[in-house]
Amino acid sequence: MKIRILAAGGRMPGWVQEGYNEYAKRLPREISLEMVEIPLGQRGQKNAPALVEKARQKEGEAMLAALSPRDHVVALDVKGKPWSTEQLSQQLEGWQMQGDNVALLIGGPDGLAPDCLARARQRWSLSPLTLPHPLVRVVLAEQLYRAWTLLAGHPYHK
Repeated sequence: MKIRILAAGGRMPGWVQEGYNEYAKRLPREISLEMVEIPLGQRGQKNAPALVEKARQKEGEAMLAALSPRDHVVALDVKGKPWSTEQLSQQLEGWQMQGDNVALLIGGPDGLAPDCLARARQRWSLSPLTLPHPLVRVVLAEQLYRAWTLLAGHPYHK
C-alpha cells in the first residue's frame, strides 16, 4: 500500500524533512510513505479575500490532479473526526484490507478547497489545536509509523 501526503506548501526547514524522513524510512516495505508538495497559490500582499479564495482553489485543483481515481482520500480538516492512535491503527488496517492507495490532504494556510473536501471519503482532525504546517508533516509521519507498530505488535508504542 502506498500512502501519499499531498501537502500545500514547500521549502520546509531542514528539521521538518529530517523528522519526516526518519519516520517514513521506519515503515515496512508494504507501506510506503511519499510526500507530494503542492505549490501555494499567490495570495498577494494584502491577502484580499478574492485572492485568498483563488489561491486555495488553485491549490485544490493541483491536489485533485495528483490523485488517481482509486485513491482513498482523507482530508486533514479541523472539522474532521479526531482519531486516537489506536483508532488510526484500525484505520490503517482497514485501508490495507481495501487494497487501495491512500492520499492524505493537507491544505495551505487557508485550508482545503471545497472540491478537495468533497472528494475525501474521510475527514480527520489531528487536533483541535492550530498546528503549524511543517509540524503537521512530522506528526503525521510519526503517527502513521506508531499506528503500524501497534498492528505489528512492535514495542515502540509502549
